[in-house]
Amino acid sequence: MKSRLTYAVIPARGGSKGVPRKNIKLLKGFPLIAYSIAAAKLSKLTDRVIVSTESSEIAEIAQHYGAEVPFLRPAEYAQDRSPDIDFIRHAIDWFAKNETTAQPELFVHLRPTTPLRDPALIDEAIGKIVKNDDATALRSAHELAEPPQKMFAIENGYLAGFFPGDPRPEYYNLPRQVFPKAYHPNGYVDIIRTGYVTRTNTLHGPRMIGFVTPYTIEIDNPDDFSHLEYTLEKQSHPLYEYLTQNY
Repeated sequence: MKSRLTYAVIPARGGSKGVPRKNIKLLKGFPLIAYSIAAAKLSKLTDRVIVSTESSEIAEIAQHYGAEVPFLRPAEYAQDRSPDIDFIRHAIDWFAKNETTAQPELFVHLRPTTPLRDPALIDEAIGKIVKNDDATALRSAHELAEPPQKMFAIENGYLAGFFPGDPRPEYYNLPRQVFPKAYHPNGYVDIIRTGYVTRTNTLHGPRMIGFVTPYTIEIDNPDDFSHLEYTLEKQSHPLYEYLTQNY
């Protein structure tokens, strides 16, 4: 099915304030990044597994678990507020300048902070974008339990709705069923067309395929990490089993 050169690209910077050393913190005995590497390696439709990091320590760990680290990302592209397009553009430019073979057309962007994936869903996502030449990108998301119309900001100590222009009195008290379904992008699998990034200097463009996945936990704070540890204690996962059998 796939005829386009496809690289899994896993970004893993060394700094993290919410969970220190998050990308290599052990999750049931294995570094967090190892789960994303395993998912990419078990995908049948990715040609290479690349880790982009500025950290030599992370690079060494990534290589141990089977990823390639052909370059170290410049530190200025690995700051707290560095946008994703920085490391993506750096990777595209590096391959163009340093490898004479065919260049990758698709980057499968796998965030280490969403570790528990099904490799078959990665392949399904690749298949969807390969079949849709009009799509500028693909992003994964899961359905939210509540739509944004039922959420609040706090202004001067008082709750305030996010949609003050809605003409319905106290619209936020309406049943959730009257609002459109809402989806949260979750980092399970995003797919970027490298040529589109080069032409427009944007990542996703206006025609993103919405790839709906099961609800998934993203690690942003220590509680999220503890919850995943608990999940793996109660029920094993194919990626954990793969790591246990091979490492």
